[in-house]
Amino acid sequence: MRARLFDSSVFGTLQEAMDFVTNILESSTECSIIGEDLDGDIILWSEGARRLYGYEPEEVVGKANSAILHTPEDVAAGKPGDLLQAALRDGKWEGTLRRCRRSGERFTARVVITPRRDPSGRPIGFLLISKDITEQARLQIQLADLENATLTKDRFLAHLSHELRTPLNAIIGFTGTLLMKIAGPLTPNQEKQLKTIQSSGRHLLSLINDLLDLTKIEAGKVKLNFEPVACQSVLEEVTAVLRPFAEAKGLKFDVKVPEENLVVPTDRRAVEQILINLTSNAIKFTERGEICLEVARRQHNGRHLTEISVTDTGIGIRPEDQTKLFQAFEQVHAQIPRHYEGTGLGLHLSQKLATLLGADIAFQSHPGKGSTFSLVIPEKPELSDSGHAESQRA
Repeated sequence: MRARLFDSSVFGTLQEAMDFVTNILESSTECSIIGEDLDGDIILWSEGARRLYGYEPEEVVGKANSAILHTPEDVAAGKPGDLLQAALRDGKWEGTLRRCRRSGERFTARVVITPRRDPSGRPIGFLLISKDITEQARLQIQLADLENATLTKDRFLAHLSHELRTPLNAIIGFTGTLLMKIAGPLTPNQEKQLKTIQSSGRHLLSLINDLLDLTKIEAGKVKLNFEPVACQSVLEEVTAVLRPFAEAKGLKFDVKVPEENLVVPTDRRAVEQILINLTSNAIKFTERGEICLEVARRQHNGRHLTEISVTDTGIGIRPEDQTKLFQAFEQVHAQIPRHYEGTGLGLHLSQKLATLLGADIAFQSHPGKGSTFSLVIPEKPELSDSGHAESQRA
C-alpha cells in the first residue's frame, strides 16, 4: 500500500479516529476520497484519488487546493468555494461536476462533499468523495437520444400510416367496385389489370399494418386484455374471414373442435391475429389439398395446455430454412418471391404476440408434404414483463 500523507496538525485530538478512517479510505481504489480543510486545501489523498486525478500524494497534500480539480470555468465562477459553503449550510452537497485530471483531460464525476466537525460540532474541514461517471453519462445521453428518436419514429409512423392508408383504402375500394362491374362491363385485359392493382394495394396495406404492429410491440405499447376466451368462437371468426380465400384457390377448409367448449385465459384479439397470420401463411403456401384448423386440450409435464393448430398440405419448409422461420423480414421461400409475395413479418409478429400472452408457437414441417403450426396456450400462462404490465393497464 502506498504511504499515506496528511497534515497531522490539522486533526489534533482526532488523530486516532482519522487514522482509522484513513485506513479504510486508502483501501478504496474505485472512488476518490479527499480530505480538505475549511479553505479547501488538501490534507488527505487516497489511492483512488491518485488513480482518478493523476496527482501523486506528494504533489498535493499540504501543497494544493482542491480548486485544481475543477475546470477553469468553474474556478473563474467561484464554484469551488460555493460548493463548500453549500455543504456547510445544508450538511452535504451532492451532484455532478466536470473535473480535470493532472493531464488536463476533463471527465464527468459524481461528487459528494461532507463537512467534518470536531467533538463540539465546530466544522474543521471537508471529506470529498468522487467517482468517474463519464461512461454512464454518455450512455444516459445516448439513451435520451434513442428515446427521442423512438418517439419521433412512432409519431412519423402514425402519421405515415394515416397518410398511406387513406388513399390505399380508396384504391382498393374503387378497384373492387370496378371489378364488380357496377359501372359497366370490363374486357378480360382490364379485369386482369384491375386485379393486379387490387392485389398490390392489399399487399402494401398489409406491409404498413405489419410494420406498425411490430413498432407497437417493440415499444411495449400493445395493450392486452386477459379474459376467459372460448376457442371455438375464435376459430369461427378466423374461418369466416379466411375460408373464402382458401376456397378461391380450390382448397378444402376444415375445422375440428371438440364437443366441449374450451375456454382459456388470454387476449382474444391477439389470439385472433396470430391465427389469422398462421392460416394466411398456410393458404398462401398451399396449391392443392386442404387447410385444417383444430383445437384440443392436452397435458405436458403436468401442465394443462390448449393447442390450436393450423395444418396444410403445402410446400413445407426445408430443414435448413427452419432456423430462420421467426426472424423479421425473412422469407424461407425467397427463391420464388414472385409466386409467394409477403412481408416476412407474419411469423415474427405472431411469435412476439405469443410471448406477450405467455404462450408459444410450435411447428412441424415436411418439405413437399405440408406444415403444422400450433399456438400452445397454458392454463396458467407465465406472462412476460411487458405482457403483464400491459394487461394490468388494459
